[in-house]
Amino acid sequence: MLEKFRVDLKKEGKQLVLDYLLAALGSLLLAFSFTSFFIPHDVAPGGISGLSTVIASMIPVSVGVLSFTLNLPLFMLGWRTVGWRFAVRSFVSMTLVSLFIDLLPPVDLTGNVMLASMFGGVIMGVGLGLVVRAGATTGGTDMAANMLHKIMTFLSIPVILFMIDAVVVIIACLRFGVQAGFYALISLYVSTIAMDGVIKGVNTAVQFMIITSRPDAIIRRIHTELERGVTRLEAEGTYSKKPVGTLICVISKLEMGRLKKIVREEDARAFVTVCDVHEALGEGFTGLN
Repeated sequence: MLEKFRVDLKKEGKQLVLDYLLAALGSLLLAFSFTSFFIPHDVAPGGISGLSTVIASMIPVSVGVLSFTLNLPLFMLGWRTVGWRFAVRSFVSMTLVSLFIDLLPPVDLTGNVMLASMFGGVIMGVGLGLVVRAGATTGGTDMAANMLHKIMTFLSIPVILFMIDAVVVIIACLRFGVQAGFYALISLYVSTIAMDGVIKGVNTAVQFMIITSRPDAIIRRIHTELERGVTRLEAEGTYSKKPVGTLICVISKLEMGRLKKIVREEDARAFVTVCDVHEALGEGFTGLN
């Protein structure tokens, strides 16, 4: 019993270290997107960091210091709404982002505001995705959204976050011009796609659901030709009231054509649906760890 506890504690400690390293890398990428893409072109892509970019253009205070200062009261007010573990990790990530923004040299890598908006959005999205996968966030806007959601229960948290970002973009428009606001929206859109890809994983697998009258023949060929497993379900046709073979099989995208060929050759009247799988874990795919 004691030995099992020690093993579990060791695993948990290792995972904790990996989570904080992942959060640190994500925070570094997020800060890099600001110093090398957004700040040189006055692009404020929402959130506290975006608001800090606008304010820093009006007063002689760095973006990092402003970001930390604006986030601090939000963390103090909202940490109870998200739990202390999430709050601690998020506070560390937020502090690192603010620190990295001031430590990294401001260099314009693109010389073009559109390129800066696009590439900055990708890097910001990847950084945010890594932080989220580490079980944290980089700003107090999430906590502010949770607090506002308790008051405005008719609005979901994502909608509230969008409203907060929209307010920041409007403020950026007033300060930097309408075009800057459009570039900020481009950055937000690109970063959302990139972050979603990092959080959900790269879409490399597909799931086939096959309803067929010849399940045994299809299963046999999937086993021998694709060397994949199949899940067989008991189902009944609602019109015929007869049992039908229902098969579920997850394969890589490269194997789609081969599986379609197998089904077509064994049962041309089979009904097949294909769904994207954001992440496949386990035997034959990425390990569960």
